[in-house]
Amino acid sequence: MLADAALGAGVAFCLAVLTTPVGVSGAVFLVPFQISVVQTPSPAVTPTNLIYNLVAIPGALLRFHRERRLGGPLTRLLVLGTLPGVLAGAAIRVWLLGGGDEYLIVVAALLIPLGAWLALAQPLRPAAPPDERRRRQILVISLLVGTVGGIYGIGGGSILAPILVGFGFSVVEVAPAALTATFLTSLAGVLAYALISLGASGDIAPEWTLGLGMGIGGLAGAYLGARLQSRLPEALLRRGLGVLALALGVRYGLQAA
Repeated sequence: MLADAALGAGVAFCLAVLTTPVGVSGAVFLVPFQISVVQTPSPAVTPTNLIYNLVAIPGALLRFHRERRLGGPLTRLLVLGTLPGVLAGAAIRVWLLGGGDEYLIVVAALLIPLGAWLALAQPLRPAAPPDERRRRQILVISLLVGTVGGIYGIGGGSILAPILVGFGFSVVEVAPAALTATFLTSLAGVLAYALISLGASGDIAPEWTLGLGMGIGGLAGAYLGARLQSRLPEALLRRGLGVLALALGVRYGLQAA
């Protein structure tokens, strides 16, 4: 287990450096690593991923705090929607998607459109301050994304970030808001899985050693990624992540077929 945690720390560090600048914790890419490489049982893989978020994301938030970029109305909207969603997603994950094949279908269904968005979407004009209609849209999307994030163990930031960029928000504005929402929903998700595990059978409780090991690697990587945000080519980074997500999504879609 310690060897798996050390390997996970190295993988998480590399992922966090690449993903943090666009508001993604990297947890979305750790699920395939857990399933295929260290063979974390299902559904324990989901709360293990949420533990990673809890440990890793503060590295980025610390850096953004030093740059005075935390908080704001966008952050509040995301948190208000994603928090109840992740609780619903945790229940769906345990009681409706317990088998491996069903879970892989969810993995593929998430990664393929996410990858296509990241790889192909073109930057839009800067967004105007959101009006009431746009705020409602963001709230509903946050609720849906929080639910998917609770199922998948990612907190939702990896979906929210590209959607918000598609709306015209800048990555500089989106990254702190998405990571803050991911951190808080991950905390809620871990608590939900811990409570559900008390009265349910199967491997529901998280793999704490692995989750903490990945989180420590991600903590360092997230801080470095947040610090490098202004120096990295945004378009190239977004497309590289998109290609990786597409490849992983297709792989697990075929495996579940």
